[in-house]
Amino acid sequence: MSFSSELKEELSRQIPLARHCQIAETAAILSFCGQISISENDRYSITVHTENVSVARKYFTLLKKTFNIEAEIRIRKNRYLKKANVYRVEIDSHEDTIRILQAAKFMTPDMEIADDLSILNRLVIQKECCKRALLRGVFLAAGSISDPEKSYHLEIVCPTVERAEWIQEIFREFELDARIVNRKKSQVVYLKEGSQIVELLGLMEAGISLMKLENVRIIKEISNNVNRKVNCETANITKTVSAAVKQIEDIQYIEAHMGFSQLSEGLENMAVLRLQYPDATLKELGERLSPPMGKSGVNHRLRKLSQIAEELRGNKEDYYD
Repeated sequence: MSFSSELKEELSRQIPLARHCQIAETAAILSFCGQISISENDRYSITVHTENVSVARKYFTLLKKTFNIEAEIRIRKNRYLKKANVYRVEIDSHEDTIRILQAAKFMTPDMEIADDLSILNRLVIQKECCKRALLRGVFLAAGSISDPEKSYHLEIVCPTVERAEWIQEIFREFELDARIVNRKKSQVVYLKEGSQIVELLGLMEAGISLMKLENVRIIKEISNNVNRKVNCETANITKTVSAAVKQIEDIQYIEAHMGFSQLSEGLENMAVLRLQYPDATLKELGERLSPPMGKSGVNHRLRKLSQIAEELRGNKEDYYD
């Protein structure tokens, strides 16, 4: 089971205690998966379509606990994806449909229905707890999350710009910096920061998934820190080795084309010491000199030797320091 499926399974079993939160979550599922039908004799019915059993189970449970309604669930195979099921949760009773639509504020007391169940009435989510329940329902109905081992990405797929902007506004009320991108015929509201996704999981009360994600983040951070240190140390070692190789090449060139006798005593001592200890650091070379010398002094003498070697290569005659 994918991380996204595990999260939805966890959310499907999280039932709010307060009725107003139950209504908010029911309204969110209806907004993304619901369809209202009107018969020839003006009788209403509601059907929720979903390919996720967690969504069907959650909606069925909410109807039972919130309205004491026994919905009918029908299952059929997806004609395009033969292994996938499509779940239809149906409310055929006109009276029950009216109760649900009016409680979710999709229908006014005058029996006027909101346009295609698109945007929830703010009356449904006046309280912060109801907004949390709404986010839970929205993610169940239209959300997905990537495997945190690979990347941090959570998204809600919306059919219209208006609905995407509405979801984005709810996110931002919780200080979550959600962005919107167009994808084919849909608008996608997404989060890409690991810390913000963790915050959202907390808001939706997905404690188990939150801990799994946090564990992955901690391991990744430790691994990244170790890699940074190793890369830094490797770069420093490479730089030191490259410098030592160049210094030895220059000193050997001086020895072959000029000899050390024309060098000052300090430069001659440094040249001999570097050839004797090719792997030593500047600090170690300085400690072997008599009297000892600091890294800057050692570096100055080695640079002077390199300068002399370059002058020799250019057939210059000034070899003295």
